[in-house]
Amino acid sequence: MNKKKGVGKQERLYYLDWLRVLAILGVFLFHAVHPFDMFPWEIKNADQSVAVTLFIVFLGPWGMPLFFLLSGVGSQFALRRRTSKQYLIERVNRLLIPFIVGSVLLSPLQLYFQWAHQLQTGVFDGSLLEFFQIRDISIGPRFFGWAGFHLWFLGFLFAYSIIALPIFQWLKQGAGKQFVDWLVRICSKRGGLLLFILPLMVVQFIFRPYFPMEHDWTDFLFSLVFFIVGYILYSDQRFEEPIKRDWKVMLIFGIISTLFFFGAGAADRATEWMETSGTLGYYMLWGMWSINAWCWTLFMLFIGMRYLDFTNKLLQYGQDTIMPFFLFHQPVIIIIAFYVVQWEVGVTLKLITVVLSSFVISFGLVEFVLRRIKPVRKILGMKS
Repeated sequence: MNKKKGVGKQERLYYLDWLRVLAILGVFLFHAVHPFDMFPWEIKNADQSVAVTLFIVFLGPWGMPLFFLLSGVGSQFALRRRTSKQYLIERVNRLLIPFIVGSVLLSPLQLYFQWAHQLQTGVFDGSLLEFFQIRDISIGPRFFGWAGFHLWFLGFLFAYSIIALPIFQWLKQGAGKQFVDWLVRICSKRGGLLLFILPLMVVQFIFRPYFPMEHDWTDFLFSLVFFIVGYILYSDQRFEEPIKRDWKVMLIFGIISTLFFFGAGAADRATEWMETSGTLGYYMLWGMWSINAWCWTLFMLFIGMRYLDFTNKLLQYGQDTIMPFFLFHQPVIIIIAFYVVQWEVGVTLKLITVVLSSFVISFGLVEFVLRRIKPVRKILGMKS
């Protein structure tokens, strides 16, 4: 194992790389078990699993926020050694091009199997063209999910890179530095990091009643907060100590908010509270969502700092493969799940089959095909 290695005057924080790799694996598992939970998805098994549903409820609120926070951190380090123009060019190569290529090549495949599954299960009885036409397309953030399915994440990140750049530049100037100093002073007090929950709640309470759909403006702005906060937290080393100090606070609030979701689901009130704006339950649920997303994200950041700040060949390999693995894992899962859910066997065997076979095939595709062709590496956003 190798510990931190200096990169010029900048020290490499390997735990951030580990968290990115592990987060991608978490997204894979999240998608691979989706056919067996109680929520809508592209492919659904006839019988669902309560245990899988609880796993989705646990991971769902903070999985992607962790990604966006880490991406904001990445922008902080990238802008230390790049001009704004170089930064945007890199974002085009690493985010926009893979999004476009993936949307053109992979989305039609996923759309076909989703249509075939709904045709087979009697949910839809029209043609593929009719199925395509009824999909909701809008001018706004939901376009990224409409065009790219799971690649909406790349579309969001590219948009954030453009939107947040003036904010990042301001944070480097006098007034911006004073703002960061003010945040540091607040966070230096125990529990001060909970301050960042406030903008998350503001987004949920103001925008969720008008934009309730997944990946619409509420989700877009909610994730943007994590992206910007990730940049801020790594703009000043003084934030590190509060993150290490307040891990118990984050864990406690994370557990409490997760138990709240479990309880709301068990009482069959979760859907009602999520959808009925203006009620106490509505504000309780989306307030808890903000608490949950922030506290688990910060706790995972602490876990990385405490246990993952080293490098080895496995990490180096993971860094090189996470982008193509992310691009291709969901189409592989959808195709495999399409056939497996038709088997006359138990849920557990189906789930294990989908998870293991999808991982092996996705990994094999990346290792033996995508990583070895230089032009493919470039269009998939991989480093040369």
